[in-house]
Amino acid sequence: MKNNVRLILIVLMLGLTLATARRALAQSASESFHEAGESVENAGSSAGHAVVHAYHGTATAAEDTAITAKVKTALHDDSLTKDGDIHVTTVASVVTLRGKVASSAVSERAQHLAEATGGVKRVRNRLHVKAASQAAN
Repeated sequence: MKNNVRLILIVLMLGLTLATARRALAQSASESFHEAGESVENAGSSAGHAVVHAYHGTATAAEDTAITAKVKTALHDDSLTKDGDIHVTTVASVVTLRGKVASSAVSERAQHLAEATGGVKRVRNRLHVKAASQAAN
């Protein structure tokens, strides 16, 4: 009979242990699924942000290309600047003018034309006036 009591106690202890472990495992699995769900949600959100940034970057690049084309057209159509060696770049609607021009008047005119172009936020004038000996060549 002593052995039967021991056996019953062991079975009860084993049953309690398994029930407790089962609850802990269920809770752990539930937490794991919740964390996995949050990770998937965060990954989806990050991917969404990446798409938005890529779209805005592409849109900005397209706008910059259009601004560059408009400034180059304005420089080419102007009698004072059309023969100048003026290079135009645009980044985030900021136009940079580079190259060599015959006079400060040409440099100022080029800057004015760029500033008057739609979409331009600012103009960085990096034009250099040719020396008199270079202008003759």
